[in-house]
Amino acid sequence: MLGFTDNQLHRYSRHILLQEVGGKGQKKINDAKVLIVGTGGLGSPAAYYLAAAGVGTIGLVDGDTVELSNLQRQILHHTPDVGRPKVESAAEKLKSLNPDVNIVTYGQRLVAANAREIIQDYDAVLDGVDNFPTRFLVNDACVMLKKPFFHGGILRFYGQAMTVIPGEGPCYRCIFHEPPPPGSAPSCAEAGVLGVIAGTIGQIQATEVLKYILGVGQLLVGRMLTYEALDMKFREVELGWNPGCPVCGEKSTITELVDYQVEACEMK
Repeated sequence: MLGFTDNQLHRYSRHILLQEVGGKGQKKINDAKVLIVGTGGLGSPAAYYLAAAGVGTIGLVDGDTVELSNLQRQILHHTPDVGRPKVESAAEKLKSLNPDVNIVTYGQRLVAANAREIIQDYDAVLDGVDNFPTRFLVNDACVMLKKPFFHGGILRFYGQAMTVIPGEGPCYRCIFHEPPPPGSAPSCAEAGVLGVIAGTIGQIQATEVLKYILGVGQLLVGRMLTYEALDMKFREVELGWNPGCPVCGEKSTITELVDYQVEACEMK
């Protein structure tokens, strides 16, 4: 059946049973290449579920090492991993979960000089970054390369998610025009974050990626889904394309990728 082994048919049987997925849909998942920028709070749950789903190639970009304070929310990493490169720790867990998946690691920060080269080979890019400047860089690179971009952010008891499909709706910069000045936004180290919020938002991002790969359902294009955990409320905010957007607007003024000053995490 579509080249699946007996083990793969058994592993992905609950997907194949779904009318919206089936064998052809699972083959699409197995053939897909998804890049996850950041293997922390958001990237951890997203990577786990995408690997479990059988995404054929998962790229991991992260230049950090595991710290003890990460373990409250960054579930790819365990206590013995403290001090290890995050991409190394993450790749080990994902291969253990699903040996079928090809894991490609980039143990470096994503910057203007390497963003195009890294992103261009992937079908979709998931935002698990811990700072606004890198998030804007990823958005701009995805728009320029016409790659779908799946945004998520968390802080304290709050989370948000949106999906950017270049040419089909607003990009991240349509809504948030430029990174806030350094020091103007609280970091998670300063404001805190309830660890489980990362799981909620990261799973929403992974769900959007799988829907995109399968071509099913309604994506969060032109919509921001916000989550407030204390009152357990989700809210949807409609977003419009900004014709004056400097990267995807009618007369784009940002035509080259730019590095902004990166500080500690604001939303992750």
